[in-house]
Amino acid sequence: MKLAVCIIHNRDKGKIIDELVKAGFKFTIIGSTGGFLREGNTTILMGVQDDEVADLKELISANCQSREQLLNVAPFEANPTAAFTPSAVKVPVGGAVLFLLPVEEFERF
Repeated sequence: MKLAVCIIHNRDKGKIIDELVKAGFKFTIIGSTGGFLREGNTTILMGVQDDEVADLKELISANCQSREQLLNVAPFEANPTAAFTPSAVKVPVGGAVLFLLPVEEFERF
């Protein structure tokens, strides 16, 4: 058995949760924040049997895609009276990070 810890972008949250329920996975959701843009993430915790790991990976891969977002950044300028000219930069957002940890014992009460 494995403990799956999956961190996804909030934009993918609804879709992935629906698919996990359809596939019969039981899970706990924790709200989290992180990454370069400090945007909202969702952390999903679930116990997964060893023979279900491949199905879980396929489900996550199909429903959590990385995409690019434009971000306006101001260039560093040593002169504080310089004109403020922000420039747009493309940064990747979304996708998923999955950690699989071995579980020695599991009990439900």
